[in-house]
Amino acid sequence: MDQLNLFGNAAPAPSLPPELMEYHPGIFDAQESLALMQIFIDTIPWQQQVIPMYGRYVLTPRLTAWFGDPGSDYEFSGTKFNPNPWTSELLHIKTIVENHTKTTFNSVLLNYYRDGNDSVAWHSDDEYELGIKPVIASVSLGQKRRFDVRRKDDHQTRYSIELENGSLLLMKGDLQHNWEHRIPKSVHKLKPRVNLTFRTISR
Repeated sequence: MDQLNLFGNAAPAPSLPPELMEYHPGIFDAQESLALMQIFIDTIPWQQQVIPMYGRYVLTPRLTAWFGDPGSDYEFSGTKFNPNPWTSELLHIKTIVENHTKTTFNSVLLNYYRDGNDSVAWHSDDEYELGIKPVIASVSLGQKRRFDVRRKDDHQTRYSIELENGSLLLMKGDLQHNWEHRIPKSVHKLKPRVNLTFRTISR
């Protein structure tokens, strides 16, 4: 198991406790990962959601799609997502992720970051549908992007890690309740990235 090598704003910081996160690079072959990313870019019914933020409605700076078992509806920021049926490529990735994490998932949220201008703001995946201590498996395909984590009650306690092509980040324990995370914008010219976050919706 690879432990996170996380760094704060200026100096190296201790690794985030493994009971909260595990980072596994190279779970998927690099070329296969890029091929899968391109398939998703070309075939997924991407949508740009409108969400409330700071008293007004804005377009999310990325494209998203929701897939899963029948009945795995998901509500986020006032928007309800009804799942698209699994594709063969998504089921292929899901099987590998489940075998590696020893966890069963019934849905996945896909995020398409088209370039460095696309991002996701600070948030926690703590919706009631995900349960008390959700386990979320995040697969990265394509461009390496920085992933930031900070404590909700102390924003100075924060860490960053580069999520690489073909990698798996497992989020678990109390992470979603005590921490929040983001993918920040970048001033650099970046290539596309597709991120898949496998989840378990419970009723």
